[in-house]
Amino acid sequence: MKPLVAAALAVFGLSVFAAPAAAQPYPNRTVTIIVPYSAGGPTDETARTVAHALSEKFKQNFIVQNVTGGGTNIATNQVAHAAPDGYTLLLHNLAIAANVTLYKALPFDTEKDLTPVMFINRNPLVLVGRKDLEPNTLAELIAWMKTHRAKAAIAGYGTTGHLATNIFLQETKLTADQIPYRGGAPLVTDLLGGHVDLFFGTPQQLAPQVLAGKLKAYGITAREKSSLLPAAESFVQLFGAKFEIQYWQALFAPSGTPESVIKELNSALQEIVSDAAILKPWAAAGVSAFPKDELAPAAGRALLKSEIARWGQVIRDNNIRIEQ
Repeated sequence: MKPLVAAALAVFGLSVFAAPAAAQPYPNRTVTIIVPYSAGGPTDETARTVAHALSEKFKQNFIVQNVTGGGTNIATNQVAHAAPDGYTLLLHNLAIAANVTLYKALPFDTEKDLTPVMFINRNPLVLVGRKDLEPNTLAELIAWMKTHRAKAAIAGYGTTGHLATNIFLQETKLTADQIPYRGGAPLVTDLLGGHVDLFFGTPQQLAPQVLAGKLKAYGITAREKSSLLPAAESFVQLFGAKFEIQYWQALFAPSGTPESVIKELNSALQEIVSDAAILKPWAAAGVSAFPKDELAPAAGRALLKSEIARWGQVIRDNNIRIEQ
């Protein structure tokens, strides 16, 4: 065999054997889902539920890594600048939209550097009060606040509960002392101890305390009353659509991630959020999946854009700013 022919055949042979390696299906190694909060909170719990289900679906490890600090921006920045290959993902919530306006400058562009894979679940917020607070209904609470200076706890500036508190005060033309806490756990402890009066939080965080008679539920930021917390009035029915506030959670990938990878993940997530084994415990905690027509990546991009605009307006109207 002539040398040139032999060399050509050798190259051809190498390319044949190399082709399958280059076309390995996604995922073929461990995928990391970064969560910008400590372990144990609602976003971390959702991330671990999703990671477990994806691991079973793809027969590959999906692990959760908690990266805290910087008002969630350290974790977001890490994913925004990660390799766009689908092996580093971010599970975040409504705060990622609010942070665009809350912070004067961010080291990433939320819409340009990240792409939503899918909006996973959502839940309304519930306004609760300490158990010995005089009012028993939302109407009574509003009347009471006209003559009393309430202490409204917030789990940090710019959090969903902080924004909901400002909408409530703005729409009812009331005032209150807003008391900031570093997270929900110490806040709820003080609320149970009677050191603060009110708090907007998630049903999964507060329903057990309400059902045990340790807190009073006044209102819920949903179109309908909740079967989980029937005493809570619908803010939307009383005050209009501005009060429909959903604390959502979504999975993001770095922009530039191959469309095939996004579709693969999105398809798997759609299966996961239709699984009764996942939906049942979510429903028991007041959490629901998004409607099917809002699950596609394109719908996620549109929703992120609208949430950035919506919360940006609330933040500007109330002059909320986090200094860096």
